[in-house]
Amino acid sequence: MLIATLSCYLVTLLGIGLWARRRVDDSADFHLAGRRMGPVIAALSASTSSSSAWTLLGVSGAAWAWGLQAVWLIPATFLGFALNWFFVAQRLQRATRASGALTLVEFLATGTNRQQAAIRIFGSLIILFCFTFYVAAQFQAAGTAIATALPVTASTALVAGAAVVIAYVFLGGFWAASVTDALQGLMMLAVALVLPAVALIAVGGPAALGAGLAALEEPGLLRLVDQPGLLLAMVFVAGLFGIGLGYPGQPHVVNRFMALEREDQVPRARAIALVWALLIFSGMVLLGWCGRVLMPGLEDAEAVLLSLGTELMPAAVAGVVTGGVLAAIMSTADSQLLVAGSAASHDLSRGRFSLLLDRGAILLVGLAAVVLALQFPATIFDRVLFAWQALGNAFGPLLLVLLLGRAVSSRIRLGAMLTGFGLTVTLSFLPDAPGNAAERLLPFFAALALAWAGSRRVG
Repeated sequence: MLIATLSCYLVTLLGIGLWARRRVDDSADFHLAGRRMGPVIAALSASTSSSSAWTLLGVSGAAWAWGLQAVWLIPATFLGFALNWFFVAQRLQRATRASGALTLVEFLATGTNRQQAAIRIFGSLIILFCFTFYVAAQFQAAGTAIATALPVTASTALVAGAAVVIAYVFLGGFWAASVTDALQGLMMLAVALVLPAVALIAVGGPAALGAGLAALEEPGLLRLVDQPGLLLAMVFVAGLFGIGLGYPGQPHVVNRFMALEREDQVPRARAIALVWALLIFSGMVLLGWCGRVLMPGLEDAEAVLLSLGTELMPAAVAGVVTGGVLAAIMSTADSQLLVAGSAASHDLSRGRFSLLLDRGAILLVGLAAVVLALQFPATIFDRVLFAWQALGNAFGPLLLVLLLGRAVSSRIRLGAMLTGFGLTVTLSFLPDAPGNAAERLLPFFAALALAWAGSRRVG
């Protein structure tokens, strides 16, 4: 039954890719669905694109390992969603309609004369670099999910999951990615609602959950912040909130705002996205806590969701849980592969699209990610957050300043991008501050300060 459930799911995804292929006439359709995206699809697609394997496996694993202090992940990520939907979405939809920009990098370069080519080239290279790491984390998680459910090796499962994602994005582009994302968003929501509730019942309820965590005799699990002293506690919490600052700079997320058909669709899409985010992240934190009580000896914290799904659910439902994990993985990986294709075919070629180059870039980035995941495995939580912060710090500060209606010179735009990205990479080699605060906050605010200081009010 489990094999049948997963097989039907994967075949459905490929079927959507074949259907979407008939709707792709040119590169504009391939990358932004002709700017005809409705609010429901846009909301679910943007949400799932920003909520990768990190959301289901990484957050639940962090809650298993950290205990109560993982609760800070809920407001940190929710405020990131809110920043995107209240400030970025409507402004970016309006601005890109007016400018005709089809990618985030193209918009960031719009209105500049000198160094426009440099902005597009460096922006594209940053995307290709980060997405290779990001997609590798998704494929690694896909291998874990499939290998947990089926009698195959993790390497075989990784390659099989990667092949399905690459295939339907290769065929259907933005239409395929967005429609499958909407389906996958509903699957993720079902998992986040049902499995934590079942796990909490298995524990014995909220009171028993607290008692169970206390019985483990690990004091850190019961502290809201497990840091020595108030200053380090504040740094830790600030570092987690730095995750939310990364949302505006994610090209695979904000392109959903660019694809919306009408500006007045944003409020409805925003309501859907914010409710979805609150339910998903709350459910994963609760699940991690329950998993710590039910499975205290788990070797891999990031396997807690899959392990509980297999342990607590019938085989058919466990297949849906595994499918939900695959949904989180594929809904992000497909969007990232698509943006990688646009970076290569549109931004690097200075505005000229080529479907052949699009699809070639998708294949190359996908294959590079497979090799990275197989040869250099790392924790999903860490690898995703590195790529997330590098992208967010490179593009987010400049985007926010531009959406405030400020004019920024081409030299300052390029400097802000390289400052945010370069500082993130440099700080990633240094010892971690609590909550990775330095890596998440210093590059962002340095790039923001540079972009603001080099800007002027228009008119």
